[in-house]
Order: sequence, then C-alpha cells, then structure tokens
Amino acid sequence: MTKSSHSRREFLTGAISLAALGAAASPASAQRVMNSIDDWLSFNQSGADAWDQPFDRSFAKQWETQPERGFPTVSKDNIAPTKEAIKRYADIVAKGGWDRLPMTDLRVGMASPAVSQLRRHLIMTGDLEASGGIAETFDYYVEKGVKKAQVRHGLPPTGFVDKHTITALNVPASSRLRQLRANLSRLTPYASSTSAGKYVLVNIPAAQIEAVNNNQVVSRHAGVVGKLDRPSPILQSRIHEVNFNKEWFLPPTVIREDVVPKAREMYAKGQDFLAKYKIDAYASYAAYQRGQRIEPRQVNWASGEPLGLFYVQNAGEENPLGYAKINFHNPYAVYMHDTPGQSIFGRNFRAESSGCVRVQNIHQLVAWLLEENGWTVQQVLRMKQTGETLNVTLKRPVPVYWSYITAWATPDGTVNFRRDLYRKDGVDAIASAY
Repeated sequence: MTKSSHSRREFLTGAISLAALGAAASPASAQRVMNSIDDWLSFNQSGADAWDQPFDRSFAKQWETQPERGFPTVSKDNIAPTKEAIKRYADIVAKGGWDRLPMTDLRVGMASPAVSQLRRHLIMTGDLEASGGIAETFDYYVEKGVKKAQVRHGLPPTGFVDKHTITALNVPASSRLRQLRANLSRLTPYASSTSAGKYVLVNIPAAQIEAVNNNQVVSRHAGVVGKLDRPSPILQSRIHEVNFNKEWFLPPTVIREDVVPKAREMYAKGQDFLAKYKIDAYASYAAYQRGQRIEPRQVNWASGEPLGLFYVQNAGEENPLGYAKINFHNPYAVYMHDTPGQSIFGRNFRAESSGCVRVQNIHQLVAWLLEENGWTVQQVLRMKQTGETLNVTLKRPVPVYWSYITAWATPDGTVNFRRDLYRKDGVDAIASAY
C-alpha cells in the first residue's frame, strides 16, 4: 500500500470513528454546550447575513460540510483557464451581457416564461446545452444546468432555483468580468510558491480550507471566517504547532466586544459571568504565569478596569477553541481551530468569527499536518476523547495561506465565483448579497 493510500484509508477510518463518537454523545448535552457558547459569542444569530436553505436542507448541509476535493484554488494550472474565462466574459459583455432573472422560485416540472429566461442565461454561461427540451419547461436538463451553476457559485446544488441562486446569477456580466480580472492578479503570486509540496489554503470568501500536496487536494473543509466588521486577514505563514485541549487566551476584540459587555450586564444582576463560562481574570500575562488570579468581585465592572485585564478560559466543552488549535506566526494574533458549535458548518454563509478560522473535520487536517510526526487520525481523535493537554511541534512546518479569491477558472473549464464578502473587488454590492 502506498503512503497516500494509507493516509486516505486512515482518514476514512477516522471519519467513521468520529461518527461513532457523535452517536455516543448526548444530543441534549451537545445542544446545551452550543447554546451556552452561542449566548455570549453570538455565534448563532439570525438576521440579514444569515442564510436558510428553503429546499432539501439535509442535502444542502451534507454538500456544504463535505465539499468535493476538486482542483486547488490557487494552482498554477488555473492561471491559463482564468485568462480564457476573462476572454469569454469580455465577449459576453461586448454582446450586452445577460438579462436579469425575475425573482421567481422554479423547480422541476414547472412551466413558466421565467424558465425560458433561465435557459438563455445557463446556455450563455455554459451550464446548459443549447439544444433539447421545451423552452418554458423546467426539465431534467435545466435542473442539471442549475446544479452546475450553483456549484460554480459556491451554493448547495439542489437544482431548485431560489432567491439565493437568482441573486447570484443576476450579478451583471460586467461585474463578473471585473472580478475575474481582479482575481487573476491575486492568483498569479501563488503560482510559484504552491507548485510543489504541502500547504494549507484558506479561501476567505469561500469559507473553505484546502489541504494540498503536490498540486492535489488531499482534503477540503468547510470553515467559518471573520465577520464583516471583524474580517479575517490575508496572510502567509508556516504552521509550526498544534495544541490539543488548550486553554484560550481571549483576544482583545472578543474581550472588548463580547466578554466585558456581557459580564457587566450579568454582574449588574448579581450573576458571576466568569464562573459560568470557566474564565479566569489576571492583571497581566505575567500575573497569569505566576498564577495570581483576580477574584471577579474585586473588579469594578462599571469602570474601564475590565478592559485592561488578561482573560483565560479553561479547556473543556465550554471553550470555543474546541479540542485542537493550529498555530502559525502572524501579526494579527489569529489561528485555526476546532469548535464545539458544529451546527454553523451547515450554513452557506459562514462569516461569524472574530477573525480566526474554525475548521470542520479538523481531525483530518491535524492528522495530515502531523504525518511526519507519526500521528494518525485515531491518535488525534483520542486526544478529543481524553481531554489531555498537549502541544505538538511539527517536524517540518507547513506553509499556510489565507487568501481572498472570489473568481477563478480551473483546467476543466469551470468558471467559479464566490461572494465578495468584504467587498474588495470594486464591483456592485450585489456580488456579496447571496
């Protein structure tokens, strides 16, 4: 058996083991933990930025949390196809672009003039063959074309045309062309640095993580990235360490925006916020090292004093880091980590963190990172079960890139788009609205 085959076998075995662990856990306990964490970190709020899939929810969730491996996003092999896509879209724009689709839900079996408009759009973008079918009938061929278009836009391929699909398709061709041109300049610098060996890519607009080796995607993971007002940074570094069951040093943004306001509110009611969430307060990091914890009742929560304290949350089920944390040096104090709030990975819109990136199925990624250390998926999962605190230094650091790629093409001719999450593309706001 080859090393790569052995690794794939371990990943599969690990996934089965994780499912078994999930089955053994108490659903009520798991929900209690998620609700508790959501309560003070606002991980699970609904609103204009939330997204609900109105059709075939279980299928949509499965696709989102288990994305196909596909082609590496920043591969050098994507440069030429992206240039070709620019030519194609320039031609579409020169011919007047495409008409806006009406905001009408469509699915298989329906007949409507809106289906004719949809057909024309899908033919223009290469998602549907020009021949076959009845113009106004939503048949199998149209459904297949819709699924293809949905995948290209990072939407669950339900084949059902809802408002999110329509909004994505209604981004003007001129805007898509501008995105392709902007992203070609973003892709080019990666061509030489990612051509060989292992690396991890976080594509922030896609909220996805790729583990890549020798230009092949080993695994692809759903992620959670920074909120619109707390964006994840674009960076390049090297992963050097994995922490298991580590206590959490609360970052300044979380202290300022989440912890202190909630603590003030609870202490005004006579409730101990820090004790509830197993958080300790210290005057400084040095005081933490000496073990000189401050009693919450000694803090004037109505003053500015709490903002200057150093907060540490103990490892455990209340800890938002989950059981694994991936470290790399960077000036933004960000990292990648597990999370006990797994339900968020079922969403299409996953910009809900304070800048760090949460990783679905992190056991696969961690085992891959620690391959040269002799670790297996089973060993990683065992750390989750035991709760043992352990820091592991990688024998060979692995490059990591946090990128902002919203438009690119792959060697099979597929032209991909993702929402312009932080509006960096210089196009209409509609490109970030789905």
